[in-house]
Amino acid sequence: MRNQLDVDWTKIPTPSDDGAAGHLTGMALPAIGLRASDGSLIDLSSLTGVTVLYVYPRTGRPDQPLLDGWDMIPGARGCTPQSCAFRDHFSELQQAGAQHLFGLSSQDTDYQREAAERLHLPFVLLSDAQFLLADSLQLPKFEASGLRLLKRLTMIACDGVVVKVFYPVFPPDRDAEHVLAWLRAQRDGGSR
Repeated sequence: MRNQLDVDWTKIPTPSDDGAAGHLTGMALPAIGLRASDGSLIDLSSLTGVTVLYVYPRTGRPDQPLLDGWDMIPGARGCTPQSCAFRDHFSELQQAGAQHLFGLSSQDTDYQREAAERLHLPFVLLSDAQFLLADSLQLPKFEASGLRLLKRLTMIACDGVVVKVFYPVFPPDRDAEHVLAWLRAQRDGGSR
């Protein structure tokens, strides 16, 4: 069984900013119901306050091998460390002003439910298996082992409008810290 949190980021190719997320700031989140790992239906456009949405390609399972060549795809590796970092900083993110926190991938709800339970996440994961949100927002995508997957990015929305985008995100286990620093700066008098 491999340890999904033990990653030497110096051996993983760093993703570059290809400009594929440059259009997102200022966009309104579309009114699309996404199935959550707890069985609920979430419409991100209807949420008030600050919403943090981290988008990731796919979580792996310790008892299953990674996709062929996964570690060599820039930005692919690190979904479990990213989710665990958001878990570990959850209360700090709330204190800094995040009213809502979600992870989102194209994996189905059953797969995400297993990951959320195994990783003890205090927030839900959202499934965009039909790419309804991803296509509506034109989120960056890639293909691996015949799967269409979302590139890793994090959006912060205020009252349903994207105000900040982190892209590319690397290393993934530092994403929550970057989001937390940005939220604290806004709370302490920065501008969105």
